[in-house]
Amino acid sequence: MGSRQVSTDTADWQGRKVTVAGLGVSGVPAARVLRGLGARVTVVNDGADERARAQAAELEAEGITVRLGDGDTLPEGTELIVTAPGWRPDKPLFAAAGAAGVPVWGDVELAWQLRGLGGRKPAPWLAVTGTNGKTTTVRMLASILEAAGLRTAAVGNIGVSLLDAVLGDEEYDVLAVELSSYQLHWAPSVRAHSAAVLNLAPDHLDWHGSMEAYAADKGRIYEGNTVACVYNAADKATEDLVREADVEEGCRAIGFTLGTPGPSQLGLVDDILVDRAFVPNRQKQAQELAQVSDVNPPAPHNIANALAAAALARAFGVEPAAVREGLRAFRPDAHRIAHVAEVEGVAYVDDSKATNTHAAEASLAAYDPVVWIAGGLAKGATFDELVAKSAERLRGVVLIGADRALIREALARHAPQVPVVDLDRTDTGAMAAAVREAARLARPGDTVLLAPACASMDMFVNYNKRGEAFADAVRALAAGDA
Repeated sequence: MGSRQVSTDTADWQGRKVTVAGLGVSGVPAARVLRGLGARVTVVNDGADERARAQAAELEAEGITVRLGDGDTLPEGTELIVTAPGWRPDKPLFAAAGAAGVPVWGDVELAWQLRGLGGRKPAPWLAVTGTNGKTTTVRMLASILEAAGLRTAAVGNIGVSLLDAVLGDEEYDVLAVELSSYQLHWAPSVRAHSAAVLNLAPDHLDWHGSMEAYAADKGRIYEGNTVACVYNAADKATEDLVREADVEEGCRAIGFTLGTPGPSQLGLVDDILVDRAFVPNRQKQAQELAQVSDVNPPAPHNIANALAAAALARAFGVEPAAVREGLRAFRPDAHRIAHVAEVEGVAYVDDSKATNTHAAEASLAAYDPVVWIAGGLAKGATFDELVAKSAERLRGVVLIGADRALIREALARHAPQVPVVDLDRTDTGAMAAAVREAARLARPGDTVLLAPACASMDMFVNYNKRGEAFADAVRALAAGDA
């Protein structure tokens, strides 16, 4: 859907009829911001459960109209729709908006349009997207920017509202912004200072309709970049998106690689992260940024994240010493390749966040040999490529979850020599049983790795709870209670 530039004068919002599509983490704050600007706000929501009714009551007390149970009908007189990012583009509400010439924005687009409100100086955005690694990279980037003495925040899809960052009392020098494909779809006007696409693999295809549409939405992050478009030299699709982007004159394509970097790239020389992009003579010079040991944890895909974060920081003018300091200070979120314990010479690693095959492949590539705990909700994924690439690393596999048969069949085709334990249970003790079986298969020097390649909701509330169950089971094993 199209957009139109909005004045940062609050008077222009007075009486404007805006429909907010969807309650929840983005809809409620968007409705309140718009109401505060003087707009006449109507919120529409598909559901009418107890939580929705409670949110509706709060908003109605603030003068906001809420329609529950009808998210498909366009309210009369609507001049603008601000949608929750997860609402699919094929909803009848958006077809009606298109027919009526009503623009549709996401909350990210709204934040972009309002960033100069009240005469404040807008902070530039350093933006990150990709199928995997977005949150880690954005948090690394924020750590590097902080080490450089810059006022910054990690915001966006990471769980911190961009509206809060743009309109709050605190002023920033620069923002580290995580953007999902959903958010990018509904953000046609966003123009970052510099941006990175970390990788591309099939994901959310039911929402986007095709891999081509998914990639195109990811590629929107490069549109209008002013300094650097950062791509993954090992993932040609990301470089293709740079070529297709309409950028500002002088904006450069900057690659990152786990190999020796060429000119205009960041990469590795032995165990050193080096920059051949932001140096005076990139044909002959390379600037040391950090050691591999400065990256926590130093798994290959996490080093790639660090290089992407460093590229964006260097594009913003950050000195090499701050890159090193920021990477050393960074601590990964829980359940992302987190070392839990070593028991009888076997390392136990929690990567419950590896909820798709691309993430699991990266996780498995960091260890050898591995006893792999996998399974859950496949979300339409297939596992042949993952298993074929990882087969030589596998000491054994323990399968859990609703769609474990899909992984078992791929193992039979591509790794028939690998012993497999198929746990046909989904009760609360299933993870403890999986850890016991993995311990039985493992030998000293091995790694038992929880990298499920699947979503968690068949057995757990979320991937955090799944990771906690794994860690609890490992600690019980270490204490001799398993």
